[in-house]
This record gives sequence, C-alpha cells and structure tokens, in this order.
Amino acid sequence: MTRIHGGFANRMYRLDTERGSFAVKELNLVDRRWAYRVEDVFRFERAAFEAGIPMPEPVSASHDTLVHQWVEGETVPEAPVAAEYAFEVGEILARIHALDVAWTDAPSEEPTSRDWPELAARAVATGQPWADELASRVETFLAIADFVDTCERPGPVVLTHRDIQPWNLLARRGRPVVLDWELSGMLDLSGELGSTALSLAKGPGFEGIERDIFRTVLDGYVAGGGALPAAGPSWFVYIVGGWLGHTRWNILRCLAGVEAGTGPGLALSHESVRNGLRGLPDLFGRLPELQALLM
Repeated sequence: MTRIHGGFANRMYRLDTERGSFAVKELNLVDRRWAYRVEDVFRFERAAFEAGIPMPEPVSASHDTLVHQWVEGETVPEAPVAAEYAFEVGEILARIHALDVAWTDAPSEEPTSRDWPELAARAVATGQPWADELASRVETFLAIADFVDTCERPGPVVLTHRDIQPWNLLARRGRPVVLDWELSGMLDLSGELGSTALSLAKGPGFEGIERDIFRTVLDGYVAGGGALPAAGPSWFVYIVGGWLGHTRWNILRCLAGVEAGTGPGLALSHESVRNGLRGLPDLFGRLPELQALLM
C-alpha cells in the first residue's frame, strides 16, 4: 500500500492489486470528536451508489478501516468552481436528500466547548507558535461558541453527506465525484446548503466570494427536486461550528506535543490551528454579508 498524504482527520492509502485499485482509509480512533457509525454510514453509501450518485463504490467497512474502489480524477482546488460543476453538485445534493435510508437515532449534541481561556493559557505556557494569536482572540471564539449554540435551525433535518467541500470532491471529465462519506448523518438542510454553496463559490479566504456560483448550487438543488429553506443565519452556523470544533481538536493535538499514531500529522495540525485562528474570526464577522447571498 502507498500512503496518500494530506488527510485532515484520518489516513489514506492506495492499494493496487490484480483485482484493481482500492482506497483504504485508516480511521482515527485515538481522539475522534464523535463515534463513527460504521453500519449506518456503509448502508447509506451503498444506497447512494446504487442510486447512481457519482462516488467511489463502497467495498467494505469495519470499526477502523474503510475500503472503496479507487477513482481517478482531478483534485478540486479551493477556488470558485465552474457554473456547470456547481449546478451538478446542487442536483446531487437533492438526489442524496431524496434517498429512503433507515437511520438510527443519534444522541443529542453536547453544548459547544467554552474552554478557550484555558486553551490559550496552556498554549502560552507550552510555547506554541500561535499562542499569542489565540490569546488575543479568546473573546471572539467565545462569541462564536455562543452563536453556534443559540442560532435557531428552521429545518427540515435531512440525512446527508454533511461535508461536501472541495477537498472531498474530484472532477472526472469535468463532473463531480463525491468522496469521504464517513461524517454522514442528520443535519439541518440550511446548514448543508450554506456550507456546500459557500465552499464552492470562494477561494481560501472570504474576499472573492462569487455570488453567481453560490446561487448556481442552489439552482441545481431546486432543479434536482429540492426545496430551499428560509433565509437566515442558520445557513452558515454549521460551517462555523464545524470549523470551530476542528480548530479546537487540532489545538488539543498540538498541546499534546506528540505525533499521534493516526489522524493528521503534527505539522498539519499546527497549520489547521493557524488557519482557524485567522479564518474563523473573518468568517464570523462576515455573517451579515454572507446572508445577503441568500436574497
């Protein structure tokens, strides 16, 4: 097997055999932020694949390893995608949400962590390279946590992929292929649509958001049979909350100061922390501007 570097949460390998090539994902079980629902996700993936969703064929799943057929394609850069690509992603989302798949009830989510002052103090005490940045933004991160916990989600709640971002997509002959389904589960529809449309309409920062591409994702969703929920801040609370949790998780990995046996390497965790400390306050400050995309 050949290690494929760059994963943000798990570790990926390519296995070439006489029967073809396979993507073998080693799940991080050391410090996952939530339990992986192996049977539910595999059943959902099989249903999506059999319904014709463009994705790698799921082969097998165990408590610590996922296997899919290897799919060749071009990586999708973090930049506004072509209109045709955006439209088709919207259609794919509508088709995913229309699948009739049984899903066992999940436990209610815990309140968002508010230990940012303690994390900042530990970062300073251990000499983390980004400690001063974190210490200067503690109040902002507490405000972001309040927003995540108090923002009203209007529904409906749908069973969905939950993480359609450029790094979980390929372009095959210019058309989307959806990867990395292990975060699948129930999610407020507005959060899924806002996260996906925004990620496909912007570059690494938030200066160059292309409204037409954002709207094209939504046009594709409607064309695929979906109905748009009411406009409001709930469209962006999922991407904010997810990035907040991801940043905190990587801070904890950095504070441990050792290379964990699974998940991202320590250098990638430091990079993720820096990106979160700089990008999250920018995203949070732009919420009124982002809501204008919905009008």
